Amino acid sequence: MTDRSASFVYVTYIRTTPEKVFEAITRPELARRYWGHENLAEAWTPGSAWCHVRTDAARTVDLVGEVLESAPPRRLVLSWANESARADPEAYSRVTFDIEPQGETVKLTVTHEELQPGSGMFNGISKGWPLVLSSLKSFLETGRGMEL
Repeated sequence: MTDRSASFVYVTYIRTTPEKVFEAITRPELARRYWGHENLAEAWTPGSAWCHVRTDAARTVDLVGEVLESAPPRRLVLSWANESARADPEAYSRVTFDIEPQGETVKLTVTHEELQPGSGMFNGISKGWPLVLSSLKSFLETGRGMEL
């Protein structure tokens, strides 16, 4: 059995509403503006497949998974794997978006867990999540995401 004990947690505060954070994560036309990818799902309900697609001409699918929990606009939980490892159950990790109102701001906590310590996925998300979530914050507060 693979060691999947590693996790990564990132917390940020965004001057917006929980609804706008949830929409920015789940609506492809919004995600592309701060992430450079679209998050696509049949429906953002438990059991639905989702994928993370580049917005370039090739429309390459980078990540795949399943919606495990969905409680708009407060919580979204996804299984998460590289598309190339789609068939390997050991390759999947778990991402939880907890969205909590805090007065005029929202506390967004992203927990990425069930990762293999030192793996390519762990190293990639450790660099990637801070960039993506900073871009999300910029996008929701100013209307412009960062260049990733």
